[in-house]
Amino acid sequence: MNEAVINYYYNYTPVGDILVIACCLVFAILFRTAYINRSKSFLIFRNILILLAAAAVSNICYHSFALSAASTPPPAAIYISRLIFHLSIFGIFSGYIHYTKEILHLNKKTDRLYLSLAAAGLVIIFLYDTLGTVLHLGSYVDEIGKIHFGFNIFPIFYILYLSLIFYMIFRYRTRIYKQIIVGVLLTCIVSLVLMAIQGIWGQYSLTVASFLFPAFAILYLIHSNPYDTEIGAVNITAFEDLINYSYRHRDILLIMSLYMHDFDEKGTKFPQDMQDTIRYYNHHFFKGALLFQISGGHIILVADIAKNPDYERRLKEMTADFALQHTKFRYDYKAVFLKTLDEISVDNNYIGLIHYLEENMNEQEFKFVNEKDIENYRRQRYIISQLEDINTKMDLDDPRVEVFCQPVLNIAAGRYDTAEALMRLRLEKTGMVFPDQFIPVAEKYNYIHSLSLIILSKTCNQIKKMLEEGYRIKRISVNFSMIDVREPDFCQSVNKIVRESGIPFEKIAIELTESQSEKDFMIVKEKINELKGSGIKFYLDDFGTGYSNFDRIIEMPFDNIKFDRSLVLASGSDAKSETMVSYLAHMFSDMNYSVLYEGIENEQDEDMCINMCARYLQGYKYSKPIPIAKLTDFFEKKA
Repeated sequence: MNEAVINYYYNYTPVGDILVIACCLVFAILFRTAYINRSKSFLIFRNILILLAAAAVSNICYHSFALSAASTPPPAAIYISRLIFHLSIFGIFSGYIHYTKEILHLNKKTDRLYLSLAAAGLVIIFLYDTLGTVLHLGSYVDEIGKIHFGFNIFPIFYILYLSLIFYMIFRYRTRIYKQIIVGVLLTCIVSLVLMAIQGIWGQYSLTVASFLFPAFAILYLIHSNPYDTEIGAVNITAFEDLINYSYRHRDILLIMSLYMHDFDEKGTKFPQDMQDTIRYYNHHFFKGALLFQISGGHIILVADIAKNPDYERRLKEMTADFALQHTKFRYDYKAVFLKTLDEISVDNNYIGLIHYLEENMNEQEFKFVNEKDIENYRRQRYIISQLEDINTKMDLDDPRVEVFCQPVLNIAAGRYDTAEALMRLRLEKTGMVFPDQFIPVAEKYNYIHSLSLIILSKTCNQIKKMLEEGYRIKRISVNFSMIDVREPDFCQSVNKIVRESGIPFEKIAIELTESQSEKDFMIVKEKINELKGSGIKFYLDDFGTGYSNFDRIIEMPFDNIKFDRSLVLASGSDAKSETMVSYLAHMFSDMNYSVLYEGIENEQDEDMCINMCARYLQGYKYSKPIPIAKLTDFFEKKA
């Protein structure tokens, strides 16, 4: 072996590659023991690490074979190890390109372009190594064991691949969080500096190691999902990732959800004895179970049913043990148990399903999900999608939103000349949907305001029609929530709809419930005063339920006070309640409020409320809610 060759190989030591192999083993241990988001990008990243290990091993073999070539030349081993080394090194580059384009979410055309460039580089490297050896244009071993290097294309392709990666990151930098870009690029710069120092010192030992630093950055910045050191849980992102992974691989999981509202406030943690119990459940009952913390008081334990074929027995033992533990802890809880289903997994919406079920559960209840629960949840999801569409389109004539009315008897006039407008939905897949099924959802997702304006518009249009036909209409009331009133353009929207309908403003009344918030009270007061100037009337709805502050009620310029059905029932049950309700009604009447009693169901209710200073009566005795067009069956025409 000539002196130049000896110097080349003695400028290499396997320490750097051994370190790379050790680091790859550490990565493998972390993948096994830590929770890693097993996305498609992670699988690419894992393959990069496999290529790193292959590059390190083949580099050690190549230099070992080359050093022994003078005495016992094994040219095939040298050629193969060198080819594997080069393909692994540039395969790592190709892997980083593949990884980068995956997290950038490029379109298919651009996707194929970068993959083609990476693949073309690998083909050129392969052809150069094989043809260069065969034709003696590149690295080869002659008959006496002398190694010839030929032209070294490694630096050229190193720069080309690295430039392509940097270009991709810079070109699509707005698609990645800035701190991640900075972290990855800085580690790449460290790798370049290492390669430069190695070149200055005539060393070749740290080539593979320089590819390791970006891997550490990627694992830490993108795929890390650390365990909570106290209870051993990972976060909601990891849960959603596991669902996606199991859905792709057709795995069936058992999901066990526990919600304890006492610990759901910000900064609240499980006490130490509770943490110990949670860790115990995490490992004791199910093989390979994973724990996820969705919120402060919401944890989910997930087990693979394939690893736990006797899961029903294990679940029975766990719930029995938990019921026993509850006698010690005494914290309120709601527990939901279900197996993964394709129709839920495809949208990864188990958290939404669990929350939906919890809303209808009692405390200290175990819920084993059945097909009826899934059907009800599917129905609610459909309703939500329709509410979203209604809200987006904001069509005041949307046929899906229907107005029903309940006629109100005007005692002094002896006829029906007022009514309350009520909201209904009529959807293609579900038919009629009643308020208790969609109003809480509409308020939760902030869709209620569009519904309220649609109801107001349709009510105004019907009033206009009935007035033109000669019917006596004093007014029709429309319910609005505090969510509506908080809208900055609430007054402008109401005024615009009533004005454009062409009806007198006094033909519309707005029903509001009393607010407990001082801020909301001031908002309501301001909006009522603004709208009353145009002639719109205002009702205080649901008086007698929950919170009632007489100072605030008196300060508000309401026209009608609606006594809730609960006051009617109380008055009919004992004389003391009747005296109190009657006194309140007379007091409001003396202050020029009109008193309307809701929930009148029979003559006894009617007589009692008339004696308790009623001016208006409403209830099933007179009519159930009917389509607004049928008010003509109750209202009279002018003579």
